[in-house]
Amino acid sequence: MTGAPIPAEDLDELTDAMANLTGALETEPAEEILEVVCAEAVRAVPGADMASITAIRDGEPETAAATDDRAVKIDGIQYTAGEGPCLQAAATGEIVRVPLATAGRVWPEFTEYATSIGVGSYLAAPLRVDEHLGGALNLFGHGDHGFAETDSQLLKLYTTIVTFGLRTTRRYRNARQRAVELEAAMRSRAVIEQAKGILMAVHRITADEAMQRLITESQRSNVKLRDVATRFVAELSAGGSPG
Repeated sequence: MTGAPIPAEDLDELTDAMANLTGALETEPAEEILEVVCAEAVRAVPGADMASITAIRDGEPETAAATDDRAVKIDGIQYTAGEGPCLQAAATGEIVRVPLATAGRVWPEFTEYATSIGVGSYLAAPLRVDEHLGGALNLFGHGDHGFAETDSQLLKLYTTIVTFGLRTTRRYRNARQRAVELEAAMRSRAVIEQAKGILMAVHRITADEAMQRLITESQRSNVKLRDVATRFVAELSAGGSPG
């Protein structure tokens, strides 16, 4: 990073914010993690009073999380106009840092509305996690300080760590979900094979014929094949007669 060094007290706040975020990544539901990202961003960057996350999905922007409804409304003005600092940060991959006093020439609709609700400074950083989440992390300040260069450095460091954390967490949760699905599939296959084996032994039929019987019963009763097999095995174990 270039520019002035980040003050030690600001680094301490960033460290605490990241510790809280790490805890959330481990324990919070996926849909609530982005809310924590916003809340801790306000804590990590001096002069930030509100935060939001712009997510670009299928080319369309939407606010995925925010600390304040006013931030959501400011984002919405940019989406409607098709331009603004959050969209520029998302599109260019560069941090956008502007005092609203000078932003009016570039983004008049955004500036007019932001100023009307007391926002005087704006800072946005690109946030690119994976193919499912890309956009920007947006900070809003009530003062007209325009944020400092050190604030840009802090936000860049914060979003770098957030991106890594979100990417790692998503991969872990996806892998865990695939493991659960694979285990369920294996259990389903096992009970189906068990039912087939019983039918083959009792009726002296082939594996294909046994499978067809299960499929026919599944279609007739409008019950999943796995459930038909499970019910068949359970009934037989309870002393019923095989179908």
